[in-house]
Amino acid sequence: MRPLRSLTSGLNLALLATGCLLAPAAMRAQQADGERVLKLLSDAKAEAVQLRNDSDELSAITRSSKAWQTYGEKIGMIKEHVNATGKLLTDMREAEAVADPWQKAAMNQIEPLLQELAANTERTIKHLNENQNRVHMPEMKDLAKANLALARDLETLIRDYVDYGNAKQTYERLAGKLKVVD
Repeated sequence: MRPLRSLTSGLNLALLATGCLLAPAAMRAQQADGERVLKLLSDAKAEAVQLRNDSDELSAITRSSKAWQTYGEKIGMIKEHVNATGKLLTDMREAEAVADPWQKAAMNQIEPLLQELAANTERTIKHLNENQNRVHMPEMKDLAKANLALARDLETLIRDYVDYGNAKQTYERLAGKLKVVD
């Protein structure tokens, strides 16, 4: 009977050792997934910064005597940034199952703001297409102002989440280095 017990003990030890080896690998995989989502958020931040800058320039154009083509070029750039940010959000959603809770919250807050910005951008394009000779009227200024406010809100939201993610990574790296246990 004793040989069976030592065999069972050896098997338990082997399983325990395997578990100890697999746990860090699983943690690294989860960490890599979180880093992928953070990278996508960082890319979205870069798009949001460009989007805010272009929206600011569009707003400035409404206070100038520029021709409608200038408006069209700028709103085209804005649309490209909105679409690129939407693509990044789609990529984040594809990784949602492995995302950290704070990253899921970021996605949930970004999505409606980005949808509202996209809708306003489409209204601006439609207004411009239908009113090329009336680009200096209050309606265009109001649309540009709304676009700028939404772009600023989006950029601030994404920047705050990226800053949080970077701070969290720094904390976790230092906690591991110092062997701090929560």
